[in-house]
Amino acid sequence: MTDSTDHRHEERIAHLERDLSDLSEQVARQQAEIGTLTRRLGLLLDREAERESEGGGGVLLADRPPPHY
Repeated sequence: MTDSTDHRHEERIAHLERDLSDLSEQVARQQAEIGTLTRRLGLLLDREAERESEGGGGVLLADRPPPHY
């Protein structure tokens, strides 16, 4: 291989390494966000289960007709 070919390969590897690092950081951020959303969903499900067990079921908003009826 010539020097120019070696140089092009080195540049390509450097770009790929940077892309890999960027993607790794993005995956780590998304994993943290998924963890946060999972915890929040758990809290909401617990709250709803508690509300239902206290007899506060009542009429759900989805069961009501829209205000313009």
